[in-house]
Amino acid sequence: MQLDITGHHVDITVPLREYVTNKLEKVERHFDLVTDVHCILTVEKLRHKAEATVSVNGVKVYADATEEDMYVAIDRLSDKLDRRVRKHKEKLVDHHARDANKRTYG
Repeated sequence: MQLDITGHHVDITVPLREYVTNKLEKVERHFDLVTDVHCILTVEKLRHKAEATVSVNGVKVYADATEEDMYVAIDRLSDKLDRRVRKHKEKLVDHHARDANKRTYG
């Protein structure tokens, strides 16, 4: 997984970079085909915004979160991405194919 972290009006410190990396590795555990993650951390007055675009098997999945604390925003972002990537993975599996094999024609 290629991770790119960008900061707007915020310095990306080593602890912040490690925190984002650890949180976004959870997304990769659920779906092995995550190739690229672009994360943008933004601070505007009292709003801390974390947004990310994940490339999953040629499809881009986007999520964002806005909170008063950057670490909480990263947590919420991680949870949203996790849900959206799992939902995308479930869409790829054809659940109706199993039921078709059980039917008997005659």
